[in-house]
Amino acid sequence: MPRILLVAITLTLLALLQFFYFSFLVGKARNTYNIKAPAVTGHEIFERYFRVHMNTLELLIQLLPLLWIACEFKFVADYWIALLGVVYLIGRSLYQVSYVADPARRSAGFGLSSLPVLILYVIDAVGLVRAWLASNAA
Repeated sequence: MPRILLVAITLTLLALLQFFYFSFLVGKARNTYNIKAPAVTGHEIFERYFRVHMNTLELLIQLLPLLWIACEFKFVADYWIALLGVVYLIGRSLYQVSYVADPARRSAGFGLSSLPVLILYVIDAVGLVRAWLASNAA
């Protein structure tokens, strides 16, 4: 199995496990603050956990396809892709802790988790242009 594939699978699994953990925290907060389903409001701390979970989903749905597309283009070394994934995971963890503590302090975690996604957009755009150029040159 190519190493880039192992990187993509590992990062995908870790990002999904992190998302699952955030969903667990929402359930725990729902129980702690007695917020009955389907309600998503009712206690400020519960709402913070819920927003972290939903905000992570909004970014995760971009990260995963971008990650797999970047791996397919194969012009960026696998260790750079791995680093982007690790930075994303650290950023999301920091985002979760800081948002729950004080939403006004979420910026560092947001930036650390958004930057890899933006870089993956650039990698994918460059890869797409390179692929178009290569197909037109042939």
